[in-house]
Amino acid sequence: MALIAVGPDFELPDEDLEFRFKRSTGPGGQHVNKTDSAVELRFRVHACAALKPETRDRLCRIARKRISREGVLIIHAQRFRSQERNREDALARLAELLREAERPPAPRIPTRPTRASRERRLSGKKARGQRKQGRGRMRWPSDDG
Repeated sequence: MALIAVGPDFELPDEDLEFRFKRSTGPGGQHVNKTDSAVELRFRVHACAALKPETRDRLCRIARKRISREGVLIIHAQRFRSQERNREDALARLAELLREAERPPAPRIPTRPTRASRERRLSGKKARGQRKQGRGRMRWPSDDG
């Protein structure tokens, strides 16, 4: 079992990672049609024992659209023309996601609105109400008086 370094103090077992190679899209001349330079990195999030549960939950929240129903995080890398550089790019992007998930969110400190902000809000509501009042049906003074 080999370990892949993700950060200075964090390593992933390579059995949780799977690389798939396919043809890249975009420019590249004749070379692009015969080499599998694009990389698809598949990381089994729920199967990885190296992740703490809270990190796993934050990772699932951060990368929600890139995680399949089976709990596999999929990263596509095809920025470079070489397979090796795309592989490194995919690993770097996974490492960035994991570093972001490692960081706990800053606690929210509830604040109270200031008097001036409350007054601005209320004056805005009054102005909107006046504007809407003016949109009503036109009332003509009666002719008899």
